[in-house]
Amino acid sequence: MQLYNLQKCSPNAFGGLLGPLLALFPLDVVLFPGIPLPLHIFEPRYKEMIGECLDQKSLFGVIRAQESTLADVGCTAEILAVTKTYDDGRMDIVAQGRERFELLEVNQERPFLRGEILYVADEPEKPTEEERARAIELHRQILALANAQQDLPEGDDPPLSYHLAGSLPLDLDFKQKLLGLRSESRRIQTVIEYFEGILPTLHRAVQIRQKAGGNGHSH
Repeated sequence: MQLYNLQKCSPNAFGGLLGPLLALFPLDVVLFPGIPLPLHIFEPRYKEMIGECLDQKSLFGVIRAQESTLADVGCTAEILAVTKTYDDGRMDIVAQGRERFELLEVNQERPFLRGEILYVADEPEKPTEEERARAIELHRQILALANAQQDLPEGDDPPLSYHLAGSLPLDLDFKQKLLGLRSESRRIQTVIEYFEGILPTLHRAVQIRQKAGGNGHSH
């Protein structure tokens, strides 16, 4: 995964030639298109940023941050609702992922980061019905181990791979890799491989918990 060192980014190396700058919200999160993201906004710079997005009905970009570096691919987010406001200007919002973008350059002229971006389009390659069914079944097995159920969205909006990965607390490196893949076929294959890899570990963890829970003594 390519990362951008914020200490080395110039204020505006591209001079705005690539269009309007996108406000960036660096988080230790990977957001997928179509997936909701609740956020608590409390830092002054992000209260300013979200306030502008609300006033202008504009998007902002969610991009994974690790210490002083940013990932090279993120996802735009649309604010769906402000669920709570506080007297000191803090707010709770629900946003939803919209489109993937590639981060080309970081601009630091405002209190919050902005970025020169290019939107990332998918290649037309689609998964087979067998691959889709396999991915759905593995997802169901993972949910069953947690005694959970979840309805799948109808159609392909968002793409199935984003829903399957975005609905589970999975490794962020895996999620970032998935976000960068440019075809649904490759994403579904990657999801299948990942789910098949973690299921044995999840099964063992459940068995250990069950054994531990059955070792109590009655008096």
